[in-house]
Amino acid sequence: MPHKANAAHRHHIPRSKRIVTNWAEYDAALRQRGSLTLWVSEEVIEQWKAAPCRTPGGQASYSDLAITTALMLRAVFRLALCQTEGLLASILHLLGVDLPVPVHSTIARRARTVMLPSAPRSSVGPIHLLVDSTGLKLYGPGEWLTEKHGTKRRRSWRALHLGMDADSGRIVAATLTERGVDDASQVAPLLDQVAEPVASLTGDGAYDRTGVYAAVHERHPAAAVVAPPRRDAVLSATAETAPTQRDRHIQMIAETGRITWQRTCGYNKRAGVESQMARWKGVLGEALRFHSDQVQATEVAIGVMLLNHMLGLGRPNSVRVA
Repeated sequence: MPHKANAAHRHHIPRSKRIVTNWAEYDAALRQRGSLTLWVSEEVIEQWKAAPCRTPGGQASYSDLAITTALMLRAVFRLALCQTEGLLASILHLLGVDLPVPVHSTIARRARTVMLPSAPRSSVGPIHLLVDSTGLKLYGPGEWLTEKHGTKRRRSWRALHLGMDADSGRIVAATLTERGVDDASQVAPLLDQVAEPVASLTGDGAYDRTGVYAAVHERHPAAAVVAPPRRDAVLSATAETAPTQRDRHIQMIAETGRITWQRTCGYNKRAGVESQMARWKGVLGEALRFHSDQVQATEVAIGVMLLNHMLGLGRPNSVRVA
């Protein structure tokens, strides 16, 4: 791994070979993701118009479900707002449905206040939460324009923090912060979004913080925290009489080695959330298209809904080849 830092000191483990055993079902699910009827269902058409408003103020013409559908189409097909308006108009025309189409300015305005449907429970029992973060660029000039003409300031970006259920693969929590925000500081906001009991929280070395252990134990006292301690980590003062979880991690690494510790504690499952980051950027792109913070939060929530919905269509059953 010549591109990795400290490559000479890393464990050189050959990549495991895996095969997918349900290619037919998974291939059908991939094709269905591009179906327009998937994103504009009968339920959406029936609830297209907003319910009568009984409070002071103007009457909305479109329901939250209609605006959510427009935002989902925009995200999954990577369209501009005007193109989204045109796509919706063409779909309703082809379906023979006499419904009004929200203009692009209405979609942008309603994106600030739209109420998204609540996510279903990801499992029936405690979940194993995988956490990680990645950077999303803010909408700006492309790489070619930057290289040719230069820019007066650096293109900025924001940090996306995700919490994923290790068993189902669903994203159960997400936060969006400014660049430079510590990953460990987002553990509490992520846990507050998880309705299910948490059996364990697994993250990389950035989550080896006292605040992470405290946030997890405050909300889920029996949950395990799996984060690799630093190479120069030391035991706490009470390690001999009342060792903490982190003390036990340090002791196990010293006795059996880091690779054995990873296998014993299930740390290798963390690769699943890294794959989720790659799916996000491959399906939704590497940049945020909206500009204000409030609408960017809606954009992230729409992205979570999209990826979970696509996952519900079908996922590959990958098994390791002995």
